[in-house]
Amino acid sequence: MRLQSLKAIVWTVLLTAATAAAQTPQPFPRPGTQPAPAPPAAPRPAAPPPIAAPPAARVDPATPTEATLGFPIYPGAQFIASYDAGRAQRYYLFGSAAAFNDLVTYYRTVLKEKGNLVFQDPPTHMFEIGKFSDETMAFPPGVTIKDFTAGGSPGYPNPKAGAQPARFPSIIMIVPSPPGTPR
Repeated sequence: MRLQSLKAIVWTVLLTAATAAAQTPQPFPRPGTQPAPAPPAAPRPAAPPPIAAPPAARVDPATPTEATLGFPIYPGAQFIASYDAGRAQRYYLFGSAAAFNDLVTYYRTVLKEKGNLVFQDPPTHMFEIGKFSDETMAFPPGVTIKDFTAGGSPGYPNPKAGAQPARFPSIIMIVPSPPGTPR
């Protein structure tokens, strides 16, 4: 009986080995045989629909341009409002997230003027550009920058509800020359 069980074990091992050998894939075709045809390529997934560009930010038609002001506008500055200064002049307020010193440096460079620090607290820097005439002007043409974070203030509140930033550290006031007067 022992011999029979030993034979059964040997036969089981041989059959298992033969079965395993028969199922082993051959990585390369043998000489004289042709390789099996490649399976059809999987269909390409459909291209995703194009992503629509975000709508352009609405620009208030009353927003002045550098061309209409005759002065550069600091990049990224947001138009807040304009006010009648009298004698056919307006002044235009822009809020900026930039620091006061960065704005002063920018305007010194682009206006090629040193300007004057007219107030220490809160820091206010003026660049008077062009000639002032008492008879025709209410305010000297130029750019004024005011630091609204002085004394621990959180900044000038953004008048546009929900807009960013909620407060502007600095305000830029631009006063162009009255129409018809050279700068």
